[in-house]
Amino acid sequence: MDREPGLSVRLKLTLSYAGFVMLAGGLLLGTVWVFLLRYVPEVVDNPQLPAPGRARLPVPVMFVPNRSDLLRAFAPRAAVVLALLLVFGLLGGWILAGRMLAPLTRITNATRVAADGSLSHRIRLEGRQDEFRELSDAFDSMLAQLEANVAEQQRFAANASHELRTPLAISRTLLDVARNGPTQDPGEIFERLHAVNQRAIDLTEALLLLSRGDRRNFTRESVDLSLLAEEAAETLLPLAEQRRITLDVTGGVARTIGSAELLARMVANLVQNAVVHNLPAGGTVTVHTEARGHTSVLRVENTGRRLPPELVPALTEPFRRGTERVRTDGHAGVGLGLAIVHSIVRAHDGTLDLVPGPAGGLLVTVRLPGTP
Repeated sequence: MDREPGLSVRLKLTLSYAGFVMLAGGLLLGTVWVFLLRYVPEVVDNPQLPAPGRARLPVPVMFVPNRSDLLRAFAPRAAVVLALLLVFGLLGGWILAGRMLAPLTRITNATRVAADGSLSHRIRLEGRQDEFRELSDAFDSMLAQLEANVAEQQRFAANASHELRTPLAISRTLLDVARNGPTQDPGEIFERLHAVNQRAIDLTEALLLLSRGDRRNFTRESVDLSLLAEEAAETLLPLAEQRRITLDVTGGVARTIGSAELLARMVANLVQNAVVHNLPAGGTVTVHTEARGHTSVLRVENTGRRLPPELVPALTEPFRRGTERVRTDGHAGVGLGLAIVHSIVRAHDGTLDLVPGPAGGLLVTVRLPGTP
């Protein structure tokens, strides 16, 4: 923003310090006048002087100053003192303002460095806690968060480009085969092209849904998580039966405020993820909903292979899959299931916790603000 040039904060503080010093000096001189000089008479009746009509005695006369004498002696020295106070206020105020604003200068320099694209720079002001240190710590925290978000977005862009390029490359290969191999069965090629294009469409829709959750531009209404859990279980029951997995829904009413569409997608993703990433046969999936005070809780727990604890926090990143969690069947997904869940939970001001089961599998707990 273009602004007109003006006085620096240091100069303004210096002038204010000098002004306060001069004001204090003026008040002190006014106090001397009000409580001292005003009681000194203008003409002093000296008992050493002869009264009118009396003869003058040859005695020494003592000088007693009157108000005018005191003012003549006091005023020049008071002016010198005020001048010294002005110089002292300007010099001392300039030095003091410089020392006080030194942390702000470091914060400004760090802001310019960050504006140039270097998010790894930190201020790290030393000293005890005060307003400048609090601002510095908040700025360092903001830079750390920005650096993490930028790195996450860069990884997301790279992974999304890779995921989108794969189906396009497969489609081009299939088209080249169909063009160069007239003996190839067209029905098989069309079927494979349809599957590849469907995967690209699913990936694009997942990316759009992820972006929509991050923007938070949705209509909020009262939603019961227990109803969404029952609907998701009913929809995915054929898939669970096909894999010989027991799917149970327990708990009670858990109401929250948000987008019914996004929350339904969140529950469906969690249940589908629990069914797909499970034991080959004989596994279980438990979906539980409950209201705890002012919090609505959704808990999805499944069986499965053991997951390394250090890998679990990374499962919410886009296109991240845990060890032994990649499926090659028709429900392989696009690697955005938990990333979409995390985005929807964050858009609804909730929390998402992932805990590996002691015997395997994953326990996912979603906490959302409840309704009275």
